[in-house]
Amino acid sequence: MEIIRHLRNGSFIFFGIISSASAHSPPQADAAANAPQAPDEVLFQNVRVFDGKSSSISAPVNVLVRGNTIQEISASPIRTATGAQIIHGRQKVLMPGLIDAHWHAMMAALPPARMMTAEVADLNFIAAQEANNTLMRGFTSVRDLGGPVFALKRAIDANMVNGPRIWPSGSIISQTGGHADFRMTYDIPSSGNAALSRGEAIGGGIVADGTNEVLKRTREQLMLGASQIKLAAGGGVSSHYDPIDVAQYTEDEFRAAVSAADNWGTYVAVHAYTPKSIQTALKGGVKVIEHGQLLDEDTAKMMAKKGAWLSSQAFIDNEYANPQAGENRAKQKQVQAGTDESFKWASKYKLKVAWGTDILFNPKMTRNQGALLTTMTRWYSPAEVLKMATSSNAELLSLSGERSPYKGKLGVIEQGALADMLLVDGDPIADIQLIANPSKNLLVIMKDGLIYKNLAE
Repeated sequence: MEIIRHLRNGSFIFFGIISSASAHSPPQADAAANAPQAPDEVLFQNVRVFDGKSSSISAPVNVLVRGNTIQEISASPIRTATGAQIIHGRQKVLMPGLIDAHWHAMMAALPPARMMTAEVADLNFIAAQEANNTLMRGFTSVRDLGGPVFALKRAIDANMVNGPRIWPSGSIISQTGGHADFRMTYDIPSSGNAALSRGEAIGGGIVADGTNEVLKRTREQLMLGASQIKLAAGGGVSSHYDPIDVAQYTEDEFRAAVSAADNWGTYVAVHAYTPKSIQTALKGGVKVIEHGQLLDEDTAKMMAKKGAWLSSQAFIDNEYANPQAGENRAKQKQVQAGTDESFKWASKYKLKVAWGTDILFNPKMTRNQGALLTTMTRWYSPAEVLKMATSSNAELLSLSGERSPYKGKLGVIEQGALADMLLVDGDPIADIQLIANPSKNLLVIMKDGLIYKNLAE
């Protein structure tokens, strides 16, 4: 059965039970042309392992991958099937693929002016190129915290383009005048039947006021395939109309989003810096605080009591900071000044801490993704930093439950885990700076059992 719908411009669209496809289903590539061809088995011989959980590197072992899963780890020789690919590790270090828990796959490599004026097709082509670059930096998974990333994710999953696994949030949901209200002042006042702004139309952010609107916009993102929901709970650095101290959304509005997400078996994360914005979100049932650089001791205690995550970044005044100017630069300095304190409280109250980069609108900065990870040694040991970017971030990803787009264990090297792994030319615990130069130091990059880079042979 087909139904024909007449559109305003005179064109027609056909849809129905036979011709329709789920928004969650990836497009089908004829031969998955961009995916590397792999044998049924890959054996890493004579490698030392950082398993994502330990604080040291193992003695030499052999690791067998069958399909997309780690089949066996043994100090003894492992028998392989005929035609298995052998990678001679020569005691290099095999570690889990890195995970960036706060990435913007569609917005990291685009200047704001280009983002707001380019054709949507251009945005996707640029993002696809950056997705390949992301994978080549050793990041095999990313948690996308805002942007029109659903089509890119489907293309990666269908092996039409190369890139990391993506946990998408879709549009950032924002109150009027909030961090993800991308409208211009000339768009205000808005009428009830006003057209969507450019930022809303392309899926960057969507404005919702009141519990009913928040509920609707949350459900829309879940319908599109969001694995978690992102709300803006307070003022931002890069947004122009909200001071950093402004708290956004009420407890009831947070609770509406949380209820909708919970019904889908997933959770809500919020952009928030200040105690008031964080505490209001926590009271509304929010499980993950993004940033949190201005939190105080009472807020840290509250997070610990509720078991909330702090998904934070190394926001300090260094060469890796997102460039800002004018009032935004003043806000940035305020956030940077609070970073040391926030990690102090996180450590004291043993908060669950995840790490991400949050690179925005800067194509020259994305190459520093691994270098940004290394700056976390200001607060944590190299082993703790590497665990954060592997097993801890994987634990955060698992909060998506049934909405997780990928089934299986990530962030660790152990029998039965998914085969997302890096072979490093050196010991990243002894020298974490190896991660900052992936083109030189990452000899093998494997995602889902497929080898995307191999300099070991």
